[in-house]
Amino acid sequence: MTTRGAHVQARDWGWRHSGRKAFAVAGLDLEVQPGERVLLLGPSGAGKSTLLHALAGVLGGADEGEERGRLLVDGLPPQHQRGRIGLLQQDPDAQVVLSRVGDDVAFGLENLGVPRPEIWGRVRRALADVRLDLPLDHSTSALSGGQKQRLALACLLAMRPGLLLLDEPTANLDPDGVEEVRAAVRRVLDSTGATLVVIEHRVEIWADMVDRVIVLDPNDGLLADGSPGQVLGREGAHLAAAGVWVPGLHPVHRRSTAPQDDVVLSARDLSTARVPGHLVAERIGLDLTRGQAVAITGENGAGKSTLALTLGGLLPAEAGSVVAAPALATGAGTDPFRWKSRQLLSRIGTVFQEPEHQFLGATVRDDLRLGPRALGLPPAEVDARADELLERLRLTRLAGANPFTLSGGEKRRLSVAGVLASRPQVLILDEPTFGQDARTWLELVVLLDELLAAGRTVLAVTHDRSFIDAVADAEIELEARFAGGTYTGAAVREVAR
Repeated sequence: MTTRGAHVQARDWGWRHSGRKAFAVAGLDLEVQPGERVLLLGPSGAGKSTLLHALAGVLGGADEGEERGRLLVDGLPPQHQRGRIGLLQQDPDAQVVLSRVGDDVAFGLENLGVPRPEIWGRVRRALADVRLDLPLDHSTSALSGGQKQRLALACLLAMRPGLLLLDEPTANLDPDGVEEVRAAVRRVLDSTGATLVVIEHRVEIWADMVDRVIVLDPNDGLLADGSPGQVLGREGAHLAAAGVWVPGLHPVHRRSTAPQDDVVLSARDLSTARVPGHLVAERIGLDLTRGQAVAITGENGAGKSTLALTLGGLLPAEAGSVVAAPALATGAGTDPFRWKSRQLLSRIGTVFQEPEHQFLGATVRDDLRLGPRALGLPPAEVDARADELLERLRLTRLAGANPFTLSGGEKRRLSVAGVLASRPQVLILDEPTFGQDARTWLELVVLLDELLAAGRTVLAVTHDRSFIDAVADAEIELEARFAGGTYTGAAVREVAR
């Protein structure tokens, strides 16, 4: 089935979020022809996600911000073209609507008035395209972050939009998932003729599939616009300096210190479960020592995030135990799950896969003050810690902003900073480098290296091989197991480093 590709036009277009002084995007002049495939790049905070939300018609009205200029899809404002436009957001949780996988994919088709006999064929094809091999009645609440990402993409592909907008579609996917999603998007574009605009920090994933690369300037307009060869070749060094992930010009970092011998946190014959009684992984044994960084890897759905939350004292062990050494527990007991929230603050800090789940302050600065205030620190120390982290993680200009209006990369840095403000001895990080440009990635890696050198311990769930190479002393891979097509848990394999 062929779909008419959408035509996009921007004329001196800009958008300022309510409560912000600066425009997220300003002075944008742009035209995308029907059927064109565009990779949208730019440093973190350049306005890439804002532009995609505007093209999808979901930025809101005058109470949510100020718009300048014109932005049109097929000659009309995007909010009048929603049946033609499909948006995959950075946070797949925000796009899960119904409780069962099949119903969630069918939901959009029903709203578009697709004939009922055609709906379930489209649902099955879309799920197969993204390799989400689960029963149609599988609970969406039981999906991992990466599986939710595939589900959200399947929902879009099933609707066959004329304009496909993808915001970091492979960010939380394992390597096989990245290739499967990329292939699924290519198949849909080849068969429908839709227009594509995709944001992805890792350029090499899409460079050979797009016709055009557009780079947003954080200050105004565009940094570059042209074919992939022209932009990445001619402008590569300049773009890399601005933070764009240019193939062959990625930042490199090596650990400055080695881990120490004293154990701070251990798993003993540990079995994990997100829902009691529903085993995810079992027989896990590991020791985390001072100054050590351990990477948890594995395919989507293998239970990486569940393991991280269990080690962080936020989920109970299904079997076995998590044991804090006396130096970490200091009178709080050996089981972190039994600690009070204030006891966790300075001992184990956890950064969730979804940054929004831990924002509590009305502004970025307020959010950074929460932990130190809960620890009873003097106001001057609270402010000093917040200011230091704002500067280190390039958030100073956003200190007064609502955390929920930040870009995906900015939200991730704020979620990391919010945990660091309490200075815990152990850091549990779920996808810490998600959404980062090359500069902010390197700054985050250097900061973690400094913390490791000071004797902190880091456990990171990640698919970022560059991050693993730069920081990790050890890698633990969870391998998902299936029997008769049904997921039966995960096995653990230690990878030599």
